[in-house]
Amino acid sequence: MKWGRFMAFLVMVAVVIGLTVGTAMPIAKKIPLGLDLRGGVDLLYQIQPSSGQHITESGKQALLQAVELRVNNLGVASPIIDLEGRDQIRVQLAGVKDQAAAAKTIGETAQLAMYSSAKMDPKTGAPIAPAGKLLATGADLKSNASYVQDPNTGKNEVAISFKDPKKWENITSTYLGKPIYIFLNDNLLTDPVINEKMFTGDSVIYGPQLTTPQECQQLASQINAGALPYPLHLQSETSVGPSLGQASLQATLYAGMIAIILIFLFMIVLYRMAGLIADIALVAYGYLTILIFNGLHVVLTLSGLAALVLGVGMAVDANIITYERIKDEMRQGRSLRSAVKIGNKNALRAIIDSNATTFIAGAVMYWFGQGDIRGFSVALMVSIIVSLLTAVLLSRMMLLSFTNSGVVKRPWWYGVGKGVLKNDEA
Repeated sequence: MKWGRFMAFLVMVAVVIGLTVGTAMPIAKKIPLGLDLRGGVDLLYQIQPSSGQHITESGKQALLQAVELRVNNLGVASPIIDLEGRDQIRVQLAGVKDQAAAAKTIGETAQLAMYSSAKMDPKTGAPIAPAGKLLATGADLKSNASYVQDPNTGKNEVAISFKDPKKWENITSTYLGKPIYIFLNDNLLTDPVINEKMFTGDSVIYGPQLTTPQECQQLASQINAGALPYPLHLQSETSVGPSLGQASLQATLYAGMIAIILIFLFMIVLYRMAGLIADIALVAYGYLTILIFNGLHVVLTLSGLAALVLGVGMAVDANIITYERIKDEMRQGRSLRSAVKIGNKNALRAIIDSNATTFIAGAVMYWFGQGDIRGFSVALMVSIIVSLLTAVLLSRMMLLSFTNSGVVKRPWWYGVGKGVLKNDEA
C-alpha cells in the first residue's frame, strides 16, 4: 500500500467535503432568486413611437437605460430587463411588493430637465433635487449625445447638441460661470459649470466624474434616454405571488434532492468504490456551480434549477462512460491499474464530444432565445463546463490516486463481477 497516494486521495476528499459543508449554504443564499421562485411581476411593454418617429437601435438602447434607471429607483434587486423582438421590452421584477406602482413608474415617459439650481443635502452638500428655473427639457436636445475626446488634450467628454442654438446661447450667456443641473426623472445626472458662451448649440460636458470612456458613454445614453423618449404601452402583466414562488422553489429542491440521492445510490450500487468517488466529484460539481452562479450574479429561476439537475445527470454520464471503458479494458485482460489509466484516456474523447454537442445546443438557445430560455441555456453551459472540470479532471485524479495507493486490489470495488476477467490483478 502506498500511503502517499492514499493521503493525497483523502486530502482531495476532505477539501471537497470541507468546502461544501462549510461554505456552500452561505454562498447559495447570496444567489438572487428569479420571478418564478421569489414571486413578483412580469411586465411586457410595447414601444410606440410618436408620429413621424422611427425606432432605432440607439434609441432602444437609450430607452433600456431609462427603464433601468426607473427600476433602480424602485429598489428592486437583480431585475431582468430585455428587448424582445423589434419593439417590445420585458421587465421582470422579483420580490416587488407594489406591482401596480412599479408598472406605472416604468411606463412613464422619461423626463430630462435642466435647472438653474438644485436643493442641496444638508449633510453632504450634494445636489439632491431640482430647484430654481427650468432652463430646458429633453425635447430641446438632439438625440445624438455621444462620447468624444478632446483632440488637443485627449480629455474624455460628452458632446451634446441643442435643436435651437439661440436657446442654448441664451442659457450659456445668462449662467456663464455657474453650474446647471441636469436631472433625469428627478435624479441628478450631472451638474456641469458653463465656462463660455456658446453660439452653435453644440457643447461638451467634462469633469472629475467623466474620466473614463465608460462613464462618458453612460452619461450620453442617459441624456439620450431623456432626449428621445419612446412612449411605452403596457401589453401584459403577469403576477406571481410570493407563496406560489416559494412553493415552486420547495417542490423543485425536493425533486432535485430525490434525483441526486437516487443517482448517488445508483453509482455506489453499480460501481461501488468508483461510484463513491464519482459521487464526491458530483458534490464538487454542485459546489463549483453555485460558486460560479454567485460570482457571475446569475439570477436563479426554475429553468436554471432544471438545468442544474440536468447537469448532474450529464456529469455522472461522464463517469459512467469512463467506468465502462475501464471494465472493457479489464475484460481484455489488463491489470486493474492499467485498465484505470487506459480506460480514463480512451473515454476522454467520447466525453468531450458529447458535452461539446450539448454546449453548442445551449449556445444556440442563448443566441436565439429570450427570457427563461436564455436563463436555461446559461445554466446549462455553466453546468457543462463545471462537469468537465469535476467529472473528468477531479474524478480522474481521485480515481488514479486511490487505485495507485493499492488500498483495494479486487476489481469488484470498481463494479466488475466475477468471471469476466482474463487477468485479475487480485
